[in-house]
Amino acid sequence: MITFHGYFRSSSAHRCRIAFNLKGLEYDFVPVHLRDGVQKSEAYRAKNPQALVPTLEVGGLTLTQSLAILEWLDETYPEPPLLPADRNLRARIRAFAQVIACDIHPLQNLRVLQYLGATFGADQAAKDAWCQRWIGDGLAACEDLMARDPAHGTYAFGEAPGLADICLVPQVFSARRFGVDLTALPRVRAVFEACMDLAAFADAAPAKQPDAED
Repeated sequence: MITFHGYFRSSSAHRCRIAFNLKGLEYDFVPVHLRDGVQKSEAYRAKNPQALVPTLEVGGLTLTQSLAILEWLDETYPEPPLLPADRNLRARIRAFAQVIACDIHPLQNLRVLQYLGATFGADQAAKDAWCQRWIGDGLAACEDLMARDPAHGTYAFGEAPGLADICLVPQVFSARRFGVDLTALPRVRAVFEACMDLAAFADAAPAKQPDAED
């Protein structure tokens, strides 16, 4: 049985929930309340030295970092695939996913926002402006990548959801939470809506998780 440590509002954990749902996998969920600092406990750091979510445990294996978890899931449970057979398309999809996971998401991370407040005196309005800038720039790049790619379709890269969509949807949730204007991003909005019509994505939404809060 898979044990999954996460937090309802974490974009990284959200990605993994979507993948579990797409692949029809059951798992035991262990909530890690980030705002209460549970991730900083000695017990949790023993599993994840970064004190971040998510963490996946199965058998004697412990995995951290959502993209590593997603690729492990895809290799271990290959149907339906999250990445295509074509190596060039796989590379383009990975690049798209990393725009979000490596360049956008870290700048909106809770620990970064807390540091901005504690060290530079940023209030919530300043933190929101920070997130709007970097999320907006990143999603604009995602929009352009989809516009240029011949594989773009109903979903980010084709007619079936995969790794790119798994990364994009949680990022749109975050964009909305921080008040990012998505008006000029029609492809981002269309892919998000197409994904949210699928139970695998809808059921993974933050508000539907057992540890969800207002």
